[in-house]
Amino acid sequence: MSDHLKRLTKRVLPIQSMTSSTKRKYTAMAESTHPPRTLLLVDDEPNIINALKRTLRRDGYSILTANGAEEALDLLVDHKIALIISDQRMPKMSGVEFLRKVKELYPKTVRVVLSGFTDLESVTGAINEGAIYRFMTKPWDDELLRKNVREAFEYHEMEQENQRLTRELQHSNDLLARLNQSLEQQVMQKTREIVHNIKMLEISQEILEHLPLAILGLDERHMIASSNRLADSLFQRYPNECLLGLQAESVLPAPLLHVLQQTKDSETAAEFNGSCLDLGNSKTLYVWISPMGELSQSKGTIVALSSVKT
Repeated sequence: MSDHLKRLTKRVLPIQSMTSSTKRKYTAMAESTHPPRTLLLVDDEPNIINALKRTLRRDGYSILTANGAEEALDLLVDHKIALIISDQRMPKMSGVEFLRKVKELYPKTVRVVLSGFTDLESVTGAINEGAIYRFMTKPWDDELLRKNVREAFEYHEMEQENQRLTRELQHSNDLLARLNQSLEQQVMQKTREIVHNIKMLEISQEILEHLPLAILGLDERHMIASSNRLADSLFQRYPNECLLGLQAESVLPAPLLHVLQQTKDSETAAEFNGSCLDLGNSKTLYVWISPMGELSQSKGTIVALSSVKT
């Protein structure tokens, strides 16, 4: 036998590159999960069909038979067949021609030619173009035939599993894409809300800055958390001093600090609000103090001051 023929007759499957333990594990899994293994034998000689059936029946396959390509194509319409073993020399349509047609119509079906050495040249082209998965010779060795058929089914089942996993991966990718799209829409919506809130905050700050009152916002520890420009002009100790973050005790005049100590609740503040307060240095102002109370997150105090008209 030529080296070229040996390479063709010993063509191996991807599964054969697995380690022995991995292969045994995969085979056991496949045997426990795969659907019935259906095999179609195509040969115009009944004795060949019978001999193949006797050899392969012991492996538990569901075996269909056809005495020619036309009958085989009819069977393929009504049956889900994983593997076809076809003779090469048949009337009307050769095995290679038949399997080329099968590849077009049922590309997932594994296709094998069983023929003599003399047909090697006509089969080689079909192998190279992928129309035939494997070439097996007549006469055959029963154990080698059984091994080749078993591996062909394993190859088919691996291909089916790969396709299933590919479909699942595609489904997951599609779902992820939809989730990403939804997330992008949510981010865009949230971004619009943030931009809107920032604009509202800027407007509120502008309103605060342009109020005809000096406004101070103190937190619960009397740190200055907010101050408009009139308040800055009243209490800055030097030009352009930033009041934010300073303690009220270090900036505000003593009379105002005293009032803050006396008006820690809304009722007391209500009694005092609108009164005139002499801040010293010839500064007499109307004062309003509003503790923000327990309902406020900051629990601070708002101080408003306006000049006394003389």
